[in-house]
Amino acid sequence: MASIKFSGNHANFYKDLKTRVHNYFEERKISTHGDYRNIVKTIILLATFLSTYIILATHLIPGAWALLLCVLLGITTALIGFNIMHDGAHGSLSKSPVVNRLAALTLNMLGASSFLWNIKHNIIHHTFTNIDHVDDDILNEPFFRMTESQQRRAIHKYQHLYFPFAYGLMYMFWIFVLDFKKYFSRKIADHGNIKIGFKDHFGFWLTKVLYIFFYIAVPLYFYSVPALLLGYAVFAITTGLITSVVFQLAHTVEDTSFITPPPQAVPIESDWATHQIRTTANFATGSKIVTWLTGGLNHQVEHHLFPKISHVHYPQLSLIVKDVCKEYGLPYHEQRTFGKAVASHVRFLYKLGRK
Repeated sequence: MASIKFSGNHANFYKDLKTRVHNYFEERKISTHGDYRNIVKTIILLATFLSTYIILATHLIPGAWALLLCVLLGITTALIGFNIMHDGAHGSLSKSPVVNRLAALTLNMLGASSFLWNIKHNIIHHTFTNIDHVDDDILNEPFFRMTESQQRRAIHKYQHLYFPFAYGLMYMFWIFVLDFKKYFSRKIADHGNIKIGFKDHFGFWLTKVLYIFFYIAVPLYFYSVPALLLGYAVFAITTGLITSVVFQLAHTVEDTSFITPPPQAVPIESDWATHQIRTTANFATGSKIVTWLTGGLNHQVEHHLFPKISHVHYPQLSLIVKDVCKEYGLPYHEQRTFGKAVASHVRFLYKLGRK
């Protein structure tokens, strides 16, 4: 991975863009971090999650109503990841490093390793977006073919049909398989020899033990095994489907670019910022509801260019980014609605499954 270089990280486009964004905050005398909107949202989501978990885990309501709460718990879990964990992991939620760290650790509360996520997402994905064999987010073989450089298998002919079922299983797969695979192999895509200190070892195993305790052992005291498995499946599938779809709409849609790693010592043709523009897409940016629910992940272009700026500022920054892209003749990928973005992802899967 270290051999992959961009042509230059100081393109005029990015210099100009950073200056205009800096002026935006300076002129309004506002912080690039989150504000009261983040606080309100954090309280709402954590209160919803904890109250729903307690009601479910202790069997305070019967059957069908409990399944509806399992769906609500799954939705809330995904929204905590989008809104609290994601901003915290990027250090954009608060001016306080302690608050950001606690926010990032909500991922551990949900069963996954924030240590491994930081390497996979912040370091690798945000640098080498949509580069085959390097960006772990597009390495879903053999179940999916996400780039033309990946081998096409017979099953991929139907990937545009079975993706909802596979995406629904992704949360469970992440918690019980992928984290362990990365941990024991010390490898994420082409990034190997990951150094894990004592604190990270301890945090990883503590996370998994506590997850089993709170999500399996505690409910098992109040429920039968079949009831527990059904409820957990509804919760986990809801979480997986929402999380997977939202993240896929940012990069694996029509028009976004995918790169095959060039030979060693040969740089990628574009600079880093231009690469982000070409490999990233927005969706439903005109919807305040979608923006609130996804934690600004529908403004993925702005997020990839300015990951340390809180998502609450992205709607305003998008106007600046659009103007600068237009001036420099760069594409600005965007689907007007959530439905159109999903349709674009389906067409993307269909084409790659048959080429």
